[in-house]
Amino acid sequence: MRSRPMITPRMTTAITTIMMTTTIITMSIATTIITTTIIPMLMTTSEPAPADAAGAMNAVEVSALYRLMTWLSPSFPVGAFSYSSGIEWAVEEGDIVDAASLRGWLAAMLGEGSGFCDAVFFAQAHRAASSRDDAGLRDIAELAAAFVPSRERQLETTTQGRAFIEIARSAWACDGLDELVAACNGAIVYPVAVGLVSAAHRLPVAPAMHAFLHAVVSNWISAGARLVPLGQTDSQRILAALEVDVAATGKRALAASLDDLGSATFRADLASLRHETQYTRLFRS
Repeated sequence: MRSRPMITPRMTTAITTIMMTTTIITMSIATTIITTTIIPMLMTTSEPAPADAAGAMNAVEVSALYRLMTWLSPSFPVGAFSYSSGIEWAVEEGDIVDAASLRGWLAAMLGEGSGFCDAVFFAQAHRAASSRDDAGLRDIAELAAAFVPSRERQLETTTQGRAFIEIARSAWACDGLDELVAACNGAIVYPVAVGLVSAAHRLPVAPAMHAFLHAVVSNWISAGARLVPLGQTDSQRILAALEVDVAATGKRALAASLDDLGSATFRADLASLRHETQYTRLFRS
């Protein structure tokens, strides 16, 4: 009967070392296999780097944003700073006395008065111009010019509309713009002017509408701030508070037809009429 060999401590240490070395080699081989398998997969299936995505972002969108920011900036020379849309009379009569009353007045003008009507004309003009519906565009331009409630407001919107068209033709000419202007065959009020120029440049109607309403409200606030008077911080608070109203008015106007036109701001319309005979005036309307 054979005797079992004795395992000495030195042998135990050697066996343990061999087993650990084998394990490490096995793990290294497995890691190498996994690494060489995964890296090519990542290289072939990963999304483009954010910088690449931003670079391909749409030169069209960047161009559209640039033009809207330029055309509807307070620095665009249409003379908007010289008109108050009747706000000067409202301040004189005590209807507007502070930031809260100015905000309420403007919210009503925007959602239920001239702001909504102008937004509807903007959307309708944009669509008619986009589809090259010359007859429809002419009818919209004629109706918009006749829809203004007072002589001063007529002066305000037609003067700004004419200036906008002239500057667009001079600095931002594009194919088809002259034909669209000619199709109107008469006075072009401001919302129609901005709508048809935006369409001629193929700017989407929704963001163009939002930029247009932002410009209108900003000019109203600027007039009110000078008349009440208000500080810059209060002016920005009013603009921030009207953000929801601007979005809601734009959404309604985009879904509206010409049959939905109408104003429920009689006091604001009266203000534009009374301003004509106001004794002291800073603004032209």
